Amino acid sequence: MNEHNFFASAPQGLLELLADELRALGATAIRLQPAGVYFRGPLVIGYRACLWSRLAGRVLLEVSTGPARDADELYTTVQRVDWRQHMSARGTMAVDFTGANAAIVHTRFGAQRVKDAIVDQFNAGSGVRPDVAVQRPDVRVSVHLRKPAGHGIKGMFQETSHDEAVISIDLAGEGLHRRGYREEGAEAPIKENLAAGLLMRAGWPALAAAGALLVDPMCGSGTLLIEAAHMACDRAPGLGREYFGFLGWRGHQKALWDELLTEARARAAIGIDKVPPIFGYDGDPAAVKAAIANAARAGLGGRIRVERRELAELVAPETGPSGHVREVKSAETGPSGHVPKITGLVATNPPYGERLGVRADMPALYELLGARLRDHFGGWKAAILAPDLELGHAIGLRAERRHVLYNGAIAVNLLRFEIPREAPPPRTYTRSEGGEALFNRLRKNRKQLGSWAARHGIEAFRVYDSDIPEYAVAVDLYRDWALVQEYAAPSEIDPVRAAARLREALRVIPDALELPAAQVVCKRRERAKGGGQYGRRDDAGDLIEVREGPGRFLVNLTDYLDTGLFLDHRDTRALVGQVARGKRFLNLFAYTGTASVYAGKAGALSTTTVDLSTTYCAWARRNLELNGLRGPQHRVVEAECREFMARELRRYGAIFLDPPTFSNSKRMEGVLDVQRDHVELIRSAVRLLERDGVLIFSTNYRRFRLDQEALADLDIEDLSATTIPKDFARSPKIHKCWRITPRR
Repeated sequence: MNEHNFFASAPQGLLELLADELRALGATAIRLQPAGVYFRGPLVIGYRACLWSRLAGRVLLEVSTGPARDADELYTTVQRVDWRQHMSARGTMAVDFTGANAAIVHTRFGAQRVKDAIVDQFNAGSGVRPDVAVQRPDVRVSVHLRKPAGHGIKGMFQETSHDEAVISIDLAGEGLHRRGYREEGAEAPIKENLAAGLLMRAGWPALAAAGALLVDPMCGSGTLLIEAAHMACDRAPGLGREYFGFLGWRGHQKALWDELLTEARARAAIGIDKVPPIFGYDGDPAAVKAAIANAARAGLGGRIRVERRELAELVAPETGPSGHVREVKSAETGPSGHVPKITGLVATNPPYGERLGVRADMPALYELLGARLRDHFGGWKAAILAPDLELGHAIGLRAERRHVLYNGAIAVNLLRFEIPREAPPPRTYTRSEGGEALFNRLRKNRKQLGSWAARHGIEAFRVYDSDIPEYAVAVDLYRDWALVQEYAAPSEIDPVRAAARLREALRVIPDALELPAAQVVCKRRERAKGGGQYGRRDDAGDLIEVREGPGRFLVNLTDYLDTGLFLDHRDTRALVGQVARGKRFLNLFAYTGTASVYAGKAGALSTTTVDLSTTYCAWARRNLELNGLRGPQHRVVEAECREFMARELRRYGAIFLDPPTFSNSKRMEGVLDVQRDHVELIRSAVRLLERDGVLIFSTNYRRFRLDQEALADLDIEDLSATTIPKDFARSPKIHKCWRITPRR
């Protein structure tokens, strides 16, 4: 029986477990590498790894190695392989390429040369070549550059420059974490192989064999529940997959694979009745629905109990008089400290990052979890993922073990606890020296700026803007809510330390501003994908009303990057109101129409509000109506502003022009770039001015340069310094503003 070299990839933190798993499957010559495990064995071992490994991401079968000091040598090495033994000329293929050296710097270039070598070999032989298919090809070829001194693929993924190519067939074809039970296209908060690693680290296989229970109090779409059940009932994780990379490979031994499938199905049928009681809870009805559906697709319908339950209602299941396990509703629980008659494992991945967004109430979430564990799960074990140790500390229990795992590119801490039967006193939160300084600065700013804001009738203002560099956030108050905007840290800043500082800031801010943590929302200030300025971030749809000078405005703190009210434009809006008094007013790129409200409240004869977005036009109408500005003299036009100006015949006494820095909306032709296009925009707006009309032009592009020479025939006055509000004094470059009039 021929022996082969294999390589199985896996997330950092799981490699030792993967090595043990492969050893149990019969692999030999096992060696750990930085990104996976090298091993040897006959083809059946590779098949078993694809079918039975709960931790591996890919399984690669080495077919050749050779020199690759430059692109030509790589091409020659790949051509030495007889690709007719591996794929059909009429089939499909894909190429993955990793590693680099002095001559091959870009992986896409390396992949292209590999593809060319394979395709040219087929063209030379028959004139027919395989097509490229990125998704689920018949054969996926993996090529990695390594140091020539390596043997087999044991040297793969070393970080030094490599001059030897390792050519492999990807037996998995796509990530083995794709078990087949998740709804197509649905994303999980935690990958299946990481969930399996968490459970293995927590000792779940032995606990399940002993009849222990499992509870996931924040189960999301049910990944941990399903992986736990499959472990307990001896179901192969790959049994539900329809696709493997070797199925279209010409070296595939179908009879051997079918034999392994038959064995796996028999083991699963025997083990299905061994699934211990597994309970999943989540406060989100959609998550509960998804978990139930995923469990059914995983062959576990009715064997996992999932229900909607808030974390505050979490209690441990009990045994009834006959030993039957039942769930306990929160209303049935006795006094704090009640000890259930049975024990088990609480395993959970509390929501964080993409799943929840960063909120100031996250520490409170972990504190609540710790309190429920102390009060209702005495004697149980717990395994909890935390993005940083500060949140882990908030649980209030002493971790017996800590493991660093990777959920994709995110480093997370797996904390393992033995929950004492006698509940210890909860730990108290103590601010660090930096946290204390942040607390004091927030209190001071809130007192000073709060008095100023109250005198001017302002309910939305900036109270902090990176005053202490280590806490790089901006904090805006919106009445009794706070919006925390995290500035993306430079690449040289340790992301773990940055995350810890943000967590501390989110604990300090509610205390300093005397707000409930649930009323503090955090966002990251960075460009939305695709270059859009106001991209949707959520779907909560909650609006709150705030007062600003003469007007009232609706703001949304959760759904978009911006709230609907640019606070740094407060003085600019007031200027617009003064200029528009007694005149016809035009508001271009109007966003939510706040400048139109100022103009209308100041006594403008009419207001015309123009924006391309249906959402923002509707928002502008609501803002106008909220301020009593109704009727045909206050019109809102949904249009691309450049097209509107080109066809507009009316003239206006005052125009506000505040274009986005960049826009590539699908509803407009081309793109808008304020630096490139501002002269055209300004001239189009000036054309619509009455003889004594005034244009106020503003931009938030910090590197903007007004082309004075191209606009030399206009009178231009720079008002930037005079339009920066008091609460933005620390950010004098946040916007630029000019008063522009035709030269008489």
